[in-house]
Amino acid sequence: MNYDIIIIGAGIVGLASGLKILEKNPGLKLLILDKENDIAQHQTGHNSGVIHSGIYYKPGSLKAQNCLNGYKMLIDFCNEHHIKYDLCGKVIVATNDKELPLLNSIFERGLANQLEGIKKISADEVRTIEPHVRSIAGVWVPQTGIINYKEVSIKYASRIKDMGGEIITGEEVLSIKNSSTIIVKANHGTFECKKLINCSGLQSDKVTKMTMPDAKLQIIPFRGEYYKIRPEKYGLVKNLVYPVPNPEFPFLGVHFTRMIEGGIEAGPNAVFAFKREGYKKTDFSLNDTFETIAFPGFRKIALKYWKTGMGEIYRSISKAAFTKALQHLIPEIQENDLIPGGSGVRAQACDADGNLLDDFMILEAGNVINVCNAPSPAATSSLSIGNTIAEMALKH
Repeated sequence: MNYDIIIIGAGIVGLASGLKILEKNPGLKLLILDKENDIAQHQTGHNSGVIHSGIYYKPGSLKAQNCLNGYKMLIDFCNEHHIKYDLCGKVIVATNDKELPLLNSIFERGLANQLEGIKKISADEVRTIEPHVRSIAGVWVPQTGIINYKEVSIKYASRIKDMGGEIITGEEVLSIKNSSTIIVKANHGTFECKKLINCSGLQSDKVTKMTMPDAKLQIIPFRGEYYKIRPEKYGLVKNLVYPVPNPEFPFLGVHFTRMIEGGIEAGPNAVFAFKREGYKKTDFSLNDTFETIAFPGFRKIALKYWKTGMGEIYRSISKAAFTKALQHLIPEIQENDLIPGGSGVRAQACDADGNLLDDFMILEAGNVINVCNAPSPAATSSLSIGNTIAEMALKH
């Protein structure tokens, strides 16, 4: 079967890319392949549902640019297609003097990224927004919101099909041959195209190496585990409460998030997953684990972050330790207030020097585009990333 463009991966970034391509060139024959039996089954489907404002990201970075642009595009899309969201705002709080310079740095980034309405607030002002939160100061971010990204993805897919695009699930890509055209061999069929786009998330490095074998990067899977708060304790959290993140670690720390469907999540931690799609603590893949450990960059990361990593593992196995981390923000929360929640696995790219890539990474070579690193805030940024990929794909 012949196509103009094939996209591998039916997560939110792959779907947004397909949507933007067809909006710009409706006559193209476009196919999206995914190995799962439905769309948005991994990072998108396990997303915590936060609409990110862009306050954390280095001004001028791909994350900052795409989050700020994507935020506006997402809100417009949801308004047009009647998708429920709530721009409830969030507080980022410092709980000790050492965190104040970092909190101020986050605020300055927000100003540099031209966020409107953000402001520094006192501990008393934090309590007017979130009465149960302990802090010495905070930053109020009114742009932050909540949404269901699976619902957004379903609408993207619907629009793609309405414009003549195809989505085939249950097709795992086994090999790619790139000559005058691109031959994609999957487990049930073979597909041919003029241009290929890789948006395969947790498998993106493997697919990248099918067309760029010299690419020196590896996806390191980090599982984020959540608890839910018992309904009778919903009053402890009004909307979203975040700590000051560790600037050396690309995760935001355990926080509290009100969900658009109702309920409140607490977490996540960030532990190495022994399987790329390992959502349970017992999930294990010998191949995935060996591939990760054999990568020189991972071993350097393990040496650099071993103390932080051990703390995350301890919180994973000890509910009491997890509770203590949450009490850093809300002292009233107790261990018996928490019930097991879901989990997600972050596809975090790492280079051979042991650097966890902080920014989005898109590699292009000839008629192939590989999205190699697109963790959070990729869902918020999806339409902007998709627009960028569409322009890359259609420029020739």
